[in-house]
Amino acid sequence: MMTTIKIAYLYEDLMNTYGDCGDVKIIKYLLKQQGLDCTVTNISLGDNFNAFDFDFLFFGGGQDFEQSVVANDIIRHRQTIQDFIEAGGPMLCICGGYQFLGSYYQTSGGQTIKCLNLLPLHTVFNPQKRMIGDTKYTTKYGEVTAFENHSGQTFFDDKNKLQPFGKMINGYGNNPDDGVEGMQYKNVIGSYSHGPLLKNLNVAKAITKNIIAWHQQQSTVSN
Repeated sequence: MMTTIKIAYLYEDLMNTYGDCGDVKIIKYLLKQQGLDCTVTNISLGDNFNAFDFDFLFFGGGQDFEQSVVANDIIRHRQTIQDFIEAGGPMLCICGGYQFLGSYYQTSGGQTIKCLNLLPLHTVFNPQKRMIGDTKYTTKYGEVTAFENHSGQTFFDDKNKLQPFGKMINGYGNNPDDGVEGMQYKNVIGSYSHGPLLKNLNVAKAITKNIIAWHQQQSTVSN
């Protein structure tokens, strides 16, 4: 029987700015190359969700309105996502999805959207500084090229707990001052990189390896 990897796409119908679904398609392609089947489930408004039913969580970007809608629903899933992250489950969060890992996001209109408060970071919209354009940065997986387009500036509240995903060469990343891009905690990556990010196969292959290892670990536990 072919092994099936299960991916949960959180709010695919609402959080899919700039073709972030491409990241999931690349993961599916790499899994197929290794002889593995893959299913993708959209977890949306009102759906039941247990993170441990899946091998990989993906959370894409969205505009302020969509984020406010998602914020009212996703809080139901805070505990299962937290448990998954702390257990070492693999997760990739892009732009708005990345922001949701933190405590809050202050919108362009001054509204404060309460996020999941899973990791010590927060985001503030700065209308004076649109961070847009091609980016290049170094990561532990090698160099990454991508595209960013955001006015939300993300700051770490505990730099001892969180590691940057990358160090900027070109572009802005989290904010104009810190010189870093995204965040990495255990097997979770948060990033402002569109394009999609996983066109950088060095990163895509590393995440795929983590997904397979997690699946094998969970299969051993369940047996």
